[in-house]
Amino acid sequence: MALTVPALPFTFVVHALAVAGAVLVLVWVLHFRGGIAWEASNKSLIFNLHPVLMLIGLIIIGGEAIISYKAYTLKKEVKKLMHLVLHAIALILGIIGVYAAFKYHNESSIANLYSLHSWLGITVIVLYGIQWIYGFVIFFFPGGTTPLRSESLPWHVAFGLFVYVLAVGTAAIGYLEKLTFLENSGLAKYGAEALLVNFTAVLTVIYGAFVLLSVSSQGPPEDENGYSAI
Repeated sequence: MALTVPALPFTFVVHALAVAGAVLVLVWVLHFRGGIAWEASNKSLIFNLHPVLMLIGLIIIGGEAIISYKAYTLKKEVKKLMHLVLHAIALILGIIGVYAAFKYHNESSIANLYSLHSWLGITVIVLYGIQWIYGFVIFFFPGGTTPLRSESLPWHVAFGLFVYVLAVGTAAIGYLEKLTFLENSGLAKYGAEALLVNFTAVLTVIYGAFVLLSVSSQGPPEDENGYSAI
């Protein structure tokens, strides 16, 4: 059941947190970690693509896709297309981000898929892809029958939110894992970088919480533009 609080205050906070999160992760990798690169002798620059693409792509753009039906007063077909395209961008950036982590590991002679973060990360990408393909086929093209769409919608929403919560949790674990490695390599535990990474992780979780609050809050009156009209 939707919250009686209007969606607008929550979606406004989501947008503000999205900007803040993007700024923080860019400050981390560009200022503290030396930048980003696809090819470099310093392999850490390759890894730096991973947190940037996962946060801005899968978490932030993915979150914006989730709230698109509540955040914008547009026609149903426009919001449906926005929802689909934003999720596609999030998924593509997420796949590239995961590949960047594998590329960094392979070029640095580091084992792959040994940590909980990596296991959950692959799970998230696979489930996200399945969710997007199912949504495209049933709700966009070629499109399922009206009864099938009506029956699928609650499951589509619930599964999508589950995958998103899993993505946010996986990101938080990733920050912890990377910061632990850095601290074991000599990074000051109470230094500026450590505090920035922890604060970015906290903001990521808060962002995810406001996405959930926004999508569960009271949207516009149900009409031809309503979410259930999908």
